[in-house]
Amino acid sequence: MSSLAFSLLPQLASNKVEVCKLELCVVLLNDDSTYPWVVLVPQQNDLREMHDLSEPHQLLLMKEINLCSKKLQELYKPDKMNVAAIGCVCPQLHIHVLGRTEGDRAWPGPVWGAHPATPYDEETKAKRVEEIKKALLG
Repeated sequence: MSSLAFSLLPQLASNKVEVCKLELCVVLLNDDSTYPWVVLVPQQNDLREMHDLSEPHQLLLMKEINLCSKKLQELYKPDKMNVAAIGCVCPQLHIHVLGRTEGDRAWPGPVWGAHPATPYDEETKAKRVEEIKKALLG
């Protein structure tokens, strides 16, 4: 792990807002109101793949992914939760957790590149951040 303070690459910081910090990950809200969608980023520099984490941190990452998936499911009642660590556009390790609803704009295909994002208005974005933060942190 780098001795430098943790930082997000610009591609991850763009179009996202911090929801909260968990033990390992910072949780970001993706600014696309089409889906309930968060991005988890382990707070360690120079990670590209999940196997770059120590084994205890790999297990903690899975625990945090599961927590986010369950809480988004409870809050927004999607038909299916999608979890992905693709990293083609941004090499920094990050995991997308998003809810899909049958008949949504991209259904049944992948959301990436299906259509332009529909940003939240500021009031709705602030409300969504608080809902998710409260669900994750209690």
